[in-house]
Order: sequence, then C-alpha cells, then structure tokens
Amino acid sequence: MAKDKKQRRPKAETPKGFRDYFGADLAERNRMLAQIADVYHLYGFDPLETSAVETLEALGKYLPDVDRPHAGVFAWDEPESGWLALRYDLTAPLARVAAQFRQELPTPYRRYAMGPVWRNEKPGPGRYRQFYQCDADTVGAASVAADAEIVAMLADVLEAVGIPRGDYICRVNNRKVLNGVMEAAGVLDPADPEKWAHERGIVLRAIDKLDRLGPDGVRALLGEGRRDESGDFTKGAGLSGAQADVVMAFMGAGGMAGTQAGAVDLLTDDATDYPGSATMERGATPQDVVLARLRDLVGASETGRQGVDELEQIAALLDTQGYGTDRAVIEPSVVRGLGYYTGPVFEAELTFEIAGEDGRPRQFGSVAGGGRYDDLVKRFTGQAVPATGVSIGVDRLLAALRETGRVGRRAAGPVVVTVMDRARMADYQAMVRELRAAGIRAEAYLGNPKNFGNQLKYADKRESPVAVIQGEDEAARGVVQLKDLVLGAKIAADASLEEWKSQPAQREVPRGALVAEVRRLLEGQVG
Repeated sequence: MAKDKKQRRPKAETPKGFRDYFGADLAERNRMLAQIADVYHLYGFDPLETSAVETLEALGKYLPDVDRPHAGVFAWDEPESGWLALRYDLTAPLARVAAQFRQELPTPYRRYAMGPVWRNEKPGPGRYRQFYQCDADTVGAASVAADAEIVAMLADVLEAVGIPRGDYICRVNNRKVLNGVMEAAGVLDPADPEKWAHERGIVLRAIDKLDRLGPDGVRALLGEGRRDESGDFTKGAGLSGAQADVVMAFMGAGGMAGTQAGAVDLLTDDATDYPGSATMERGATPQDVVLARLRDLVGASETGRQGVDELEQIAALLDTQGYGTDRAVIEPSVVRGLGYYTGPVFEAELTFEIAGEDGRPRQFGSVAGGGRYDDLVKRFTGQAVPATGVSIGVDRLLAALRETGRVGRRAAGPVVVTVMDRARMADYQAMVRELRAAGIRAEAYLGNPKNFGNQLKYADKRESPVAVIQGEDEAARGVVQLKDLVLGAKIAADASLEEWKSQPAQREVPRGALVAEVRRLLEGQVG
C-alpha cells in the first residue's frame, strides 16, 4: 500500500498587500486616534461603528478604478443574501445608516468613525489593501458652513496630533466648478450628463495626478495618452488642444500647474496675461485672484458659477474664524478620486520635505481628504439628503509623525517580576498585584524559571524598564533587588568603568518600599 503523502505545512506569511501590527505600533495608533477623537468630540460629533461588511448594492460603484470588477472591492456571492463586500471606506456605510435610521437620528446628524477599510487594488510600496481611516461627517446640512467647519476641524486635528502650522495646508476646491470647466471645454452636456462620461473620468484622474506627473504628464493624458518610463501606454481622454488648454488653465488658476495655459504666479499678482484679467483689480489677495480666474473659466455655466460662489463663502467663513491662507487655501487642482462628490472637496497636504525612494527631497503629500456628497443617501431614500465629511488616512498620518520625530519613541514595556523559586509564585504575583494597583504596568515571568539569564533576555525583548528580583536570601531579609534596565543598557553602551561604578544599575530596597522605589525609577527614566 502506498504511503500517504506528508501533508504540506502552510506558509507562515502575511498575504500580499496586508500587514500585521504589533504592540508598540498599535499603542502609537491608539494614542493618535484618541487625540483625533477629542477634537471631533469637541466639535459636537458622536461616535458610530458600522459593520465591516455591506451589501454590494449599498456600497455602490464609486471607486476611481472603474475598470476593475466590482469597482475594486472584495466581494462574494451568498445564495440567501446576494452579493456582499468589505467596505472600501466609512462614508458609504454612513449613507446606509442615515437612510435606515433616518426617523431616529437627529437632523443634521454629526458622527465620527474609525476603523479598517479594504480595497481590492494592486498592492505596491506604501500601498496596502487594508488600511485604517478616521472620518467625521455631517448629514442633513445643505449650508456650505458645514463644509467650512469640516475644513477648520481638519486643521485643528492636524495641529492636535503634532503637525505645526506651516507644515500643512488644507486645499479646497468644488466639483461644481470643475463641471463648469468641463462644460466650457465641451466635454459635459448638462442636458445629457452621461455623454462623454468616460472622457470626463480620464480627465478627473489626470488632474488628480498633477503632483506626481507634472503639467506635461497631465496634458498628455488629456490628449492622446501618455507612455511612462517602463514603456506602458495609458490612453488619454482625446481632448483637442483648445479643450486641454481650458482644463490646464483651470488647474493653473491656483498656481499649481506652473505657467501652463496662462496660469501665473499668485505671489506676483500679475494677471495681465490671463483671459478676462480686466475683471481683476491690482492689489487683490491671492484668494480673490483664484476666484476671479475660476469665474472667467466657467463662463456661462450656471453650475460653475454656483461652485465659485460656494468657494467664496467657504473662504470667507474660514477667514472670519481665524483660518487664514496659512492653513486653508482655494486650490483648483484638488478633485478627489471618489465618484460620489457633488460640491466642495478638500485635501490636507503636509508641506515639509522627506527623502524619497531615490534619496531626493520631496513633500510628504496628502494625509486626508473629503468633500460634499449630496446624492449618496438619496440612492436609498429617493430624496435629496445633503452631506459632507472628511477622511483621515491614519497610517499615512502616523508615518508623517514618525518622519518628523513626533512619534516613534518606543513605549516602555511592563515591569517584569522575575521568578527565582517556582514554589514562591504566590509571593511574586503579590508583587505584581501591588504594582498594578498603583497603576504601574507589570507582569510575573511565566516561562521556565531555571535559567535566570533567559528571564532578563525576556525583559529586554519586552522593553521592560525595571526587573524585580527576589531569591531566598532577599526574601529572608525582607528586601528585593531592582534592576534599572534602561540605565543598565545605557551604561553598557557608552559609559566608562568609573561611571559604571558610580551609577549602579541594580539596587536593594525594602520589600515594603517596592512600589515607591519602582515609581521613582520610572520617573527618573522619563526625565
């Protein structure tokens, strides 16, 4: 009889595009989430936790990568429930909740949510299929005051977590203005919104890549297409040169697209080469210049004019509340990739430089974004329900804080009470209980106690600040030994023999003074 083949062991590896988070990383994230939640709470938002799984129909098809099956979500078919999917953001589930519980919820409904989301996208460096988001939204408020409040709150959040003013900027645009520009460029017919929808999608994605591809790359995508460094060709929107000029001028209205198509440097206030410059007065502020340019670009489009009016109101509201152009600016190049935005859109960008993969300095980039989505709840109710909100990319924001050294200091592990005599485990557990009662994180060593060196190695791996030692002799004399592991490591690394003798890393203290002496050691380490 043939022998059964040996069962193959599974590979112990994380699936591609996913990652594991360990103690220190989670503690770091939780501290930051608590800081963000404090700001959201201060603004009057309430927490909400929704299911990670939604019906595919409820999620809708709003992701920017429209060519992928099910618009880039992880989905599966269940015989009884139909198609289900992991949520790709926290906004689509909110729309479902707002519709499902509309009779019970206050109007407007203000909520914040934190949790993982999943995207069935091709993973790459820094691009994961599961990541954490932190959202705040107002449902049921049509006033752009709600949008301005979200932008102000976003600025406050960034400062609360440790990004100082000057190291970030909140950029604001309006999809209505973009639609007006599309009308002016001849790729949007208000009487037939579906006409040229494919071309508009390419235009949107091209504008969204301005910071990565630059003006020349975007212009290529607006036209016939672009071939990248690897030789891959991306088909463009097929716009004519004149049509592309209108779109490039729109992006350049905020100074982000260089001097393409008449865009000028806002710092010079020189608008003489820009079409319609007679409508702008010398001495106007940069915000006024941007708005005037946008009015010229949207021309006769009613939608476009309405969008510019809303941007003007948002800028005024922010300025009145003390959020000047050092914190928030009108920037036409912001479009946001998700397809459900209907009005104001915004992004928070970190402006300090980091070293890129090629070693060259580059700006860190966007860490948050959002906007108005007045039609999302309407999908469920048939009635227009205005809504606006923001989503913070938690992992990216944490990475930014690490880059600037504002986080990244490893949190201390627990005090480890070593075990010299297995029969006296109750005594060691009593020490642990006293330390915990005093609010000091502590644990007794629960491995094999025979090798004391292994216990200290364990304490090192746990990044323990202090080890407590009590053998038979110490117990008989009513004392314990306290080993300062932080000082010990420092002395071993760079201290001279004389310094080592003058700063002993281990000392004997009365058993009754255990808690007080451990606390004193911990406070000294922090100092």
